[in-house]
Amino acid sequence: MNPEKIRNFCIIAHIDHGKSTLADRMMEITGTVEKREMKSQLLDSMELEREKGITIKLTPVQMHYKGYELNLIDTPGHVDFSYEVSRSLQAVESAILVVDATQGIQAQTLANVYLAIEQDLKIIPVINKIDLPAANVEKVTNEIVNLLGCEPDEIIAVSAKTGLNVEKVLDAVIERGLEPVHRVEELSSHEGHPGGYDRGIAAEPRNDGSEERVSRGEGDSPTRALIFDSYFDDYRGVVLYVRIFDGKIPKNANIHMMENKTNGIALEVGTLKPKMDPKNELEEGEIGYIVTNLKSTREAKVGDTVTLQKAPATTPLPGYKNVLPFVYAGFFPVSNDQYKDLKEAVEKLALSDSALRYEPENSPVLGFGLRIGFLGLLHMDIIRERLEREFDLDLVVTNPSTNYEVVLNNDSEIEIKSAADLPDMSEVKAIREPWVKGEIILPVNMIGNVLNLIVEKRGLHKNISYMEDRALINFEAPMANLLTDFYDQLKSLTSGYASFNYEISDYRVEDLVRVDFLVGGNKIDALAIMCHRSESDAIGREVTKKLKQVIPRQNYEVALQAAIGARIIARETIGAYRKDVTVKIHTGDRDRKAKLLEKQKRGKARMKRFGKIDIPSEAFTVMLKRDDN
Repeated sequence: MNPEKIRNFCIIAHIDHGKSTLADRMMEITGTVEKREMKSQLLDSMELEREKGITIKLTPVQMHYKGYELNLIDTPGHVDFSYEVSRSLQAVESAILVVDATQGIQAQTLANVYLAIEQDLKIIPVINKIDLPAANVEKVTNEIVNLLGCEPDEIIAVSAKTGLNVEKVLDAVIERGLEPVHRVEELSSHEGHPGGYDRGIAAEPRNDGSEERVSRGEGDSPTRALIFDSYFDDYRGVVLYVRIFDGKIPKNANIHMMENKTNGIALEVGTLKPKMDPKNELEEGEIGYIVTNLKSTREAKVGDTVTLQKAPATTPLPGYKNVLPFVYAGFFPVSNDQYKDLKEAVEKLALSDSALRYEPENSPVLGFGLRIGFLGLLHMDIIRERLEREFDLDLVVTNPSTNYEVVLNNDSEIEIKSAADLPDMSEVKAIREPWVKGEIILPVNMIGNVLNLIVEKRGLHKNISYMEDRALINFEAPMANLLTDFYDQLKSLTSGYASFNYEISDYRVEDLVRVDFLVGGNKIDALAIMCHRSESDAIGREVTKKLKQVIPRQNYEVALQAAIGARIIARETIGAYRKDVTVKIHTGDRDRKAKLLEKQKRGKARMKRFGKIDIPSEAFTVMLKRDDN
């Protein structure tokens, strides 16, 4: 295919603004999928995606329309999967920005627009859901014009559900979308966006002094293809999703991964329509797949450059910055017999999820397990559900925590992923915790409640800007305080009208302490948490009350305590079951009664010394819902 007849584009939007539905209509109109095979959210192939109604994994598909080859990548909308969006943007030249006609611009809309602008993409604005009674096209048009600086007639109003005006979107991709461009400058990582980069497009001076984008490379350039996603197929091996920037990759070619320095064979190449459609070769400018003979995706990392062994390229394409997780939780099998199964299951999921990090962990109470790193709570919830459903595992998941940087007295630094890893405080000079920059878009009349919530979370609000009847609050807050119930509280305070987006900002030194929880005098490391000293007393009282509700009563009294070092800051007591040992004795025999009660008291004291308290799995996630209200 002539690169001038190729358009590579993706769809970006806030959650539930209609990306996947628009992709469905495009495939229907272009005849990519027959009507009898058509179903809603066709590109969301994962069971969880269809059940939750969200996109989790990016999905490429090739369409043909009016003599053009259109390569679409459908992207997720949730902030936890923004690294999937940034990877998609690197493989395309244009982006369709979808905005809901009833909700207008939301927090993740802004985040995705910033990513697309930084990557120098051509943005095609689309207003969706104009068929709904609550649609306000004029108001949303003004918001988009103010955001992008475009003309109102450049915005296409559509209904992805009914298919109204979707052909105009396809025409706009052909007319306004950019041809595949050749990247020749090294891209520098853009801090703050996981995996994001500034798009370095070389520019040549024109005669009038302005700059012109460099088009595709010469036909005889060494082959270079960017791996923007990969997964492991049990029957076929590692499958790579690639964008060809130079040259071509034929079937059965010997390929070389430039960063990993591994060799393989392209057993099959082709495009996705959306099922695999094999062809003889992938050409410059195209997006497609390569089935390899590799046994692990670690041999062909996302962001690596694929070239040919017989005529290798000398300079690799700039890859992606490694995505580092900042939410950690312990995953333990209920039965230790399942530890090996858990480890194998996580290894399989990590093959297709480059953001997943894990390492072995051992707990005296829970046994052997894994400490797994995620990009957010939704990411954690998705992985937990996949482990339980797809691998039939029964799991105990501990309270999520973030990572901390600890400066020791000898000025060396270590990173800890849970409170249990914190060294003795006598050896610690300072503790740094991650802070985030956040954006909240909400109705103007709800600002006061949300500002109070930010202050409660030790946050600092920076500024407030207004967009007609809505406001944009920019704030900073510690990541740890947003992990548990911040999003739920935000939705509750704003009746569901607020949208929230965040990115990691930096690490700051704070007065942090480790709060331990003791059950029956025994310290349970898996329950330990890090928090600010000013919040420790309140959190200690809250958590001990919660533990009292979930830990069952025993035949003896059980003390629940929260402590900082040797200082007890909170206590609750679970009362003992009382068995009436005097029921068969005549009421007048007081000496016999006293003797039996004393014997029962000694027995309970012995049980208290040697008894084992059964701690249910709910106790380890008690921090996820701190507030009863």
